[in-house]
Amino acid sequence: MEFSTKKSEVLKELNLTQGVVERKTTIPILSNLLIEANDSGLRISATDLELGIRCGCPAKVKKEGSGTIPAKRLLEIVRSLPDAEIKFKILENHWVQVTCERSSFKLVGMAKDSFPVLPVAPKVQAAIPANVFTTMIQKTIFAISSEESRYTLNGALLLLKPDSVAMVATDGHRLAMVEKQTAIAGLSNELRVLIPKKAMGELQRLLAEADEATPVQFSKDESHLFFSVGDRVLISRMLTGQFPNYDAVLPRENKKLIELDKDAITAAIRRVALLADERSRAIRLQLDKDKLEVFSSSGEYGEAHDVLDAQYSGDTLQIGFDYQYLLDFLNVMGDGGKIRLELKDEQSAGQFRPGNEEAFKYRYVVMPMRI
Repeated sequence: MEFSTKKSEVLKELNLTQGVVERKTTIPILSNLLIEANDSGLRISATDLELGIRCGCPAKVKKEGSGTIPAKRLLEIVRSLPDAEIKFKILENHWVQVTCERSSFKLVGMAKDSFPVLPVAPKVQAAIPANVFTTMIQKTIFAISSEESRYTLNGALLLLKPDSVAMVATDGHRLAMVEKQTAIAGLSNELRVLIPKKAMGELQRLLAEADEATPVQFSKDESHLFFSVGDRVLISRMLTGQFPNYDAVLPRENKKLIELDKDAITAAIRRVALLADERSRAIRLQLDKDKLEVFSSSGEYGEAHDVLDAQYSGDTLQIGFDYQYLLDFLNVMGDGGKIRLELKDEQSAGQFRPGNEEAFKYRYVVMPMRI
């Protein structure tokens, strides 16, 4: 194998593979990239057996072939080179020579035969607008559970219908749900799949590089999910199991409403959190006539108290929340604008929504804490 390609083009693809490559592995080949050169250009593959990516870029191919190269070292080398043409050549014993202008490197590769075969994407089942998918991941990924024992909560539920798309994530303490009415091309019936958290993180990176107008072409087989964005394909093992009945969690009787300035409540929570208990991260919200008070206290640090003006005419209500859960929601709301807090009583889940819900219907449900 012998080919050359531009630094700027190959660097972009190498960056996209890094989140998939397995760093601390007992299977050395998983730390490598499979590089294939043919008349259609360069193709790069990476996998950790749970997640795989296939991408590529144009190349001048002198001799077709394939080989594997250590992913991290190759990225560091390419990053360090001048913005010029880079030449690659497979030598004896799987070694790979990389040259650019006056710089030359020889890397120890491995036999390509031991690299896992990535499954091929089946027929496309749905096309989702890239900007819609990006927003949905951003508004739910933080609510996915990191506890491995809660297997079905280690991903988000993607719910596709011919005229709408929804995504739901929960860790048992809070739930984020986002919906949008939009035509989903290629779909004739409802489709429900669980997308693992790591796959969602890599999808975010893939979509950040894509044109907003490019649709995400989705398909699945018995055990894998396929997300194609242009010429790049992300392949993920499917999460199996029953996702919780999220509809039963959504509050129906939260009649105590308060509208708040998003930036003002964010700043107040951040200030009060400075003296909150580090383990529980608990803060207390108190609704009174035309104001919201935010409190925190810890035996170690002391107490904090902040007051915000707000339109509220109901009964006084106190409720405790994990401040980090509230900040996670506020951080994905963008700058400025209003948010709505909807409460029932001290023991029931609180619901947060954006003040303006024109494009996306978004709700965030948080279980209260005893303080």
